[in-house]
Amino acid sequence: MHEARARIEQGGCDPRELLRDVLDQIERLNPLLHAYVAVDRSRLEAALEARLRQGPRGRLFAIPVTVKDNLCVEDEETACGSRILAGFRPPYHATAIDRLLQEGAIIIPRANMDEFAFGSSTETSHFGPTKNPWDPTRVPGGSSGGSATAVAADLALGALGTDTGGSIRQPASFCGVVGLKPTYGRVSRYGLIAFASSLDQIGPITKDVTDCALLLSVIAGHDPKDSTSAPVDVPDYVGRLQAPVKGVRIGIPSLPKEGLDEQVGGAIEEAIKVFQRLGCSTVPVDLPHIGSSVATYYVVAVAEASSNLARYDGVQYGYRATGGSLLDMYERTRDEGFGAEAKRRIVLGTYVLSRGYYDAYYLQGMKVRTLIKRDFDQAFQRCDAVVLPTAPTPAFRLGEKLDDPLQMYLSDIYTISANLAGVPAISIPCGASHDGLPIGMQLVAAPFGEDMLLRAAYAYEQATPWHERTPPL
Repeated sequence: MHEARARIEQGGCDPRELLRDVLDQIERLNPLLHAYVAVDRSRLEAALEARLRQGPRGRLFAIPVTVKDNLCVEDEETACGSRILAGFRPPYHATAIDRLLQEGAIIIPRANMDEFAFGSSTETSHFGPTKNPWDPTRVPGGSSGGSATAVAADLALGALGTDTGGSIRQPASFCGVVGLKPTYGRVSRYGLIAFASSLDQIGPITKDVTDCALLLSVIAGHDPKDSTSAPVDVPDYVGRLQAPVKGVRIGIPSLPKEGLDEQVGGAIEEAIKVFQRLGCSTVPVDLPHIGSSVATYYVVAVAEASSNLARYDGVQYGYRATGGSLLDMYERTRDEGFGAEAKRRIVLGTYVLSRGYYDAYYLQGMKVRTLIKRDFDQAFQRCDAVVLPTAPTPAFRLGEKLDDPLQMYLSDIYTISANLAGVPAISIPCGASHDGLPIGMQLVAAPFGEDMLLRAAYAYEQATPWHERTPPL
């Protein structure tokens, strides 16, 4: 994005040719990869012409950026990867979309996703699975798999995803790109169709760390439309990228090794050595409750999902079954409109919130969540950033875990804790498997420490070749 923007400004790149090349790439590869639910070429070309006539010539002028199918784009169908929202066209833009448009971006909507962001593989989408551009027999990660695939395969120059338990970072790892989950409250959630309201965050997925800093600087900042939006100033993320990292303290936690692929573990160990060569110090830190993250998440998140998804009843918008009584309509609409994973999470969430089980499950989950946050608070007294794997394995095969929900849930074992604690985390490429599949490293910082994450990630990126690799398409 930053290179294209500079060339446009200098007259070395025609915005029409840039958009045409991206749309041609979409026509060539989207039938194979299914990164997008749908793309309206004529609408995008018309949007660019209007932008060229009217401006603004902002930081993203004429840059094609895609957005996940759960971010409201005015008058564009937004279905959250689900049948139950078929035909829903929001009457307004999400705040993050507004901020992209204010900087001149060309929005390509409807990047594919797991239904209501329920998944780690983008296989639960009502519109069919997305495939990994490095190997189309493998998953791109989820739930923001469409966004990550689009960026990796040059179907967009940048993307917005959402992250409730790792849904930006894990696809970024699987697709060999950069993905950042901001601090809870750093980016407005207004116009984001909710999964779990105390965990959801919107964030960038990009080719490199510079683009990540640029996109975050555009979408971050207080928004009075979101009561959870933090009134905290937004630093100059791009301007600070090259600040020295010598003396930065990198925390090395002791982690559960069960399920950790040895290739991933080896790549993380090599990445730590790179930080040491850059002048960073390493210190051991203790995160004793991280092993409880998955269990805690699948109590807290499903409870909030059950509450949020109660509004989809076929009455006001979206899919509606016909025939029978009012109660029959409700039941048939939800039965036909939701997929299997959405139903599973609604039932689990309703159960843990029900009388007699609320204290035993939801209340206990919230207590453990507090302990996980306390672990990070104590760790950041000793270090500036904690290094973790992003995912325990490289991308797995399509269908491999679809019928085993527990194994699918464990794909997010290293990412969930940052959401529970509300802290920022970034995934950057740090290696490749024997099959050539990308491996991602995760850095986690204290609340509103995105500046630190981006500086450390940029220094690592400039010292290694991993971000230069491209899929063999």
